[in-house]
Amino acid sequence: MSIRVMLVDDQVLLRTGFRMVLAAQPDMEVVAEAGDGVEALEVLRATAVDVVLMDVRMPRLDGVEATRRICAQQDPPKVLILTTFDLDEYAFSALKVGASGFMLKDVPPGELLGAIRAVHSGDAVVAPSTTRRLLDRFTPMLPSTSKDPSNSELDRLTGREREVMLLVAQGMSNGEIAARLVLSEATVKTHVGRILTKLGLRDRVQVVVMAYESGLVRAGGGGQ
Repeated sequence: MSIRVMLVDDQVLLRTGFRMVLAAQPDMEVVAEAGDGVEALEVLRATAVDVVLMDVRMPRLDGVEATRRICAQQDPPKVLILTTFDLDEYAFSALKVGASGFMLKDVPPGELLGAIRAVHSGDAVVAPSTTRRLLDRFTPMLPSTSKDPSNSELDRLTGREREVMLLVAQGMSNGEIAARLVLSEATVKTHVGRILTKLGLRDRVQVVVMAYESGLVRAGGGGQ
């Protein structure tokens, strides 16, 4: 079955370019487009979509609020945020409200296609090293917290699960974590699933955000 993609951006030419790239793929189909968040929400009420490519700066309703409303729905599509080269605070905000990842607007076609397929298959982290750089930049803007990671929600995790969470937050893939901890990838995937369940998180991106907000990881990628 084709991956059903929706394009949300107020720049018609950009949507056209993305549509041409996706239309050439045998496993993808652009099923809807919208020029802002309000239109996107309206279209989604009547259209089945698997992955939404979402711009952040748009009239009427920006991509962050649109993403929050989409992710609050039952069985929502995955949302990939389209951001500018300077990785602004909007992308970070969108990750916090449920986006599955983000990418630069000038991303090479191959990376765009790979990201869509990865998210659709359930791997919510797109370019984890880039995600880490964005978090490193904007973590200082988070409200200050006095929570000690050892006395926070993280107490629900086993020692091994905390190790895995730390490595996820540092931008490592399942394969890299498996090599570091001398585990199988299947075991790492199981640990990640338990982390999501215990902490009530949607996906790996939210694991990264919580790791930073709880103090498990500091700006610069260092762990506690």
